Amino acid sequence: MPRLPETPVHLLEPLTSGGAVPTQWGVPWPRGTVPAAPTLELEPEVGGGRGDGDASRTPVDTWVTARWPDGSVKWTGHAALAPPGPARLVERQDGAPERPAGAARLEIHEGAAGSVTVDTGVLQMEIAPHGSAPIRRLEVDGREVGRAGRLVASSTSTADPAAPRREHQVRTTSVVIERRGAVQVVLRLEGHHEVDGERVLPFVLRLYATAGSTRLRVVHSIVWDADPASLFLTSLGLRLDVPLRAEPHDRHVRLAGSSGGFLTEAVRGVTGLRRDPGAEVRRAQVEGRATPPADTWAPTVSERLHLVPTWDDWTLRQLSAHGYTVAKRTAPDRPWIAAGGGTRSRGYAYLGDVSGGVGLGLRDFWKLIPTQLDVAGAARGTGTVTAWMYAPSADPMDLRFYHDGLGQETFADQLEALEITYEDYEPGFGDARGIARTHELVLDAFAATPSAEELAHRAATCAVPPQLVASPERLRTAGVLGAWDVVDRSTPQRAHLEDRLVLLREFYRGQVEQRGWYGFWDYGDVMHSYDPDRHSWRYDVGGFAWDNSELSPDLWLWLDFLRSGDAGAYRLAEAMTRHTGEVDQYHRGRFAGLGTRHNVQHFGCSAKQLRISSAVYRRCFYFLTADERTGELLDEVAASEESLLRVDATRKVREDVYRPDRRALAIGLGTDLGALLGAWLTAWERHGDPDAEQKLRSALRGIGELPQGFFTGEALWDLEERRFDTTRDRIQVSHLAAVFGLGEIVTELLDLIDEPGFAHAWDEYCRYYLAGPEEQAARFGAPLTGISLIPAYSRLLAAHAAATGDDEASARAWEKFFLGHGDQVNSDGMVGRADWSVERVAGPTVLEPVDEAAFLGTNGCAQYGLSAIQNLALIGDRLPERIPYLPAAD
Repeated sequence: MPRLPETPVHLLEPLTSGGAVPTQWGVPWPRGTVPAAPTLELEPEVGGGRGDGDASRTPVDTWVTARWPDGSVKWTGHAALAPPGPARLVERQDGAPERPAGAARLEIHEGAAGSVTVDTGVLQMEIAPHGSAPIRRLEVDGREVGRAGRLVASSTSTADPAAPRREHQVRTTSVVIERRGAVQVVLRLEGHHEVDGERVLPFVLRLYATAGSTRLRVVHSIVWDADPASLFLTSLGLRLDVPLRAEPHDRHVRLAGSSGGFLTEAVRGVTGLRRDPGAEVRRAQVEGRATPPADTWAPTVSERLHLVPTWDDWTLRQLSAHGYTVAKRTAPDRPWIAAGGGTRSRGYAYLGDVSGGVGLGLRDFWKLIPTQLDVAGAARGTGTVTAWMYAPSADPMDLRFYHDGLGQETFADQLEALEITYEDYEPGFGDARGIARTHELVLDAFAATPSAEELAHRAATCAVPPQLVASPERLRTAGVLGAWDVVDRSTPQRAHLEDRLVLLREFYRGQVEQRGWYGFWDYGDVMHSYDPDRHSWRYDVGGFAWDNSELSPDLWLWLDFLRSGDAGAYRLAEAMTRHTGEVDQYHRGRFAGLGTRHNVQHFGCSAKQLRISSAVYRRCFYFLTADERTGELLDEVAASEESLLRVDATRKVREDVYRPDRRALAIGLGTDLGALLGAWLTAWERHGDPDAEQKLRSALRGIGELPQGFFTGEALWDLEERRFDTTRDRIQVSHLAAVFGLGEIVTELLDLIDEPGFAHAWDEYCRYYLAGPEEQAARFGAPLTGISLIPAYSRLLAAHAAATGDDEASARAWEKFFLGHGDQVNSDGMVGRADWSVERVAGPTVLEPVDEAAFLGTNGCAQYGLSAIQNLALIGDRLPERIPYLPAAD
């Protein structure tokens, strides 16, 4: 067996001191080097070198997430306890023990009626369907510390905040073991909500249990399928009951603040009283330890304990990304007493006593507003702790379309509106039914009230989960995910481009913060276009508002991370993928499999298209994390061509007569094709799906047989025979064809499938799109029309230059990238511009001070980023000696 490549891995962000917590990640392997899933361990690097042998190694689960066409392993997924620092994946030697001495063993038992019990060595839990509380019990050290874990929700039938609320019956209907390893098990729970006799809001709840850990990772995904005009969500949360056995003064509540601290309180406080119970009593209570027996306290306190109030409920409400409040009360019929507040809570709560308790946290707590943490019943025998994904203290969630249609009844009316607000409206299409949202939570079981340091560690790793990654160099050597190379600043020209790529990434990171792009449905997306007159993004102007993956910012950010390894780039791309894969895509209903073009509301545009639901935008995140939910999203679009039978994306502008037909389905050889090729390739790589492989090979062969290749613009696909009608002979050019992932996925396919006709058709497309009029006329009989987005298409010309060694084409590609149309500054204002200054705008014309770069828009930034990255990888060795818009060096 060949030796595996060296595979060092490291944490994106340093891990705070504290106990080990689970992590999950992915690693690519060069073609032909790994025949099957290897048996691996994590060996920590000590002082820059290797660890001290088997004793220092950590067991790792390894599974195959993708294969090369020759059957060898392309990507693997891994799960383990996160190492405290850099480590490397190493093979377990023959004869070596499966786990180091003392390492915990994961035990899983399937019981009657679908129940599953799991023992991680330090945590025992029972999960069962057919009830409203599927997390039956959590035990640590033989004691039950949590029970009846369940989803809770409520709604109203109107948008009126004062309307009566109806509690949902949230039913879990099945529990299956989705992945079973020696280190980690993933349980997949399915269910739905019942409201007034109607089944709505289907959900999937994943529970990740890891050997040696008392932490459960919880991933909740819900699909909105209710009528937005009659169901207004008023709360959605995860709740656990917590048995409380100790006296009230030995029961403890902790609520996380914004910078590592906690509200630290007892149910019955004995500090700050007029009389002192004794220093050791006070110290024990503050630290969460058992206080000395009450009869050893100062009698002036112990004999009056019944006169000290017990506090029953606490609430932390994060209704804004900029502030939270905390309050508590002694009973449900008593007023809330303010208990402090701050900016951005880390979203973690603890309830328990000296014999154990439960910590519950919600990742991105202040970013997914409105959110809330509640502790209730703390003065009683059983309390509850709830992490609210939608806060009950907020106004009802309203998903109705934002205007009344403005009289746009006909296609002519709607196309006219495009000319003024860029909004593509159509009655009935601005529908939220079918979109989804995923939240990540953690559930920690404790044998006693944890120390302040341990709680801080748990909250920190909830807010920013430890993420292992391989280096850009190691990723690059595997030859995966298209044309990119590691950051290289070896020349002034390269350094200039690298500086601009960093500026763009950091600008958007700053804009997310300054513009407040947060919220249950909004977090992860960015805006499309800027309005310099208002010093504001065009959040309220039709198709200029939320971007919804327009011109591939998802891809840009992922390639930026792959080549730089920058943690900020990763987290920005991760949030975007979580959003665009859920909110901007339909998962049920008539639009299932399609996404929605950019709009004031993520679901608002009537253009329901494959270019937004594209697997191309999810692949990087899936392979880097092996995330099961993202894998589920990729499976949803594996046969997304079927969705084109329900919606013709070009229905409003067609000049021919067309109705979707299974035997002659119109496929745009750009935005549609890129999405389909990405979906089929992903299904083939992940599952060895023979249907996906057959569709891929047939599509490539068919495009190669079209007389005009990609310049045909649109071809007819036979869903039954899985092939193109190759008799169509026409020329049609769309400037959008290759800016939604087509070029990126074709780059991968050319490396995987030998189809000479397709390779020739692609090379022609790359060569002639930016060719001069004479050259185009010589090939097509007339110059091409509809050519636009010149800098973006420079990377196609670069692909032709790299494939053919054409130095003239390389020079022209760089010219088009740097200058756009000749020496003219491109219409988006950023290309051909020497000055990329970001200005601070403050004063009475803006709500808050902001950084502004009025010449930037997301379309241009995404395509500039992709083109710069790929041009550097393809023809970086042929950069011009002088960047044309910069002054000559002295």
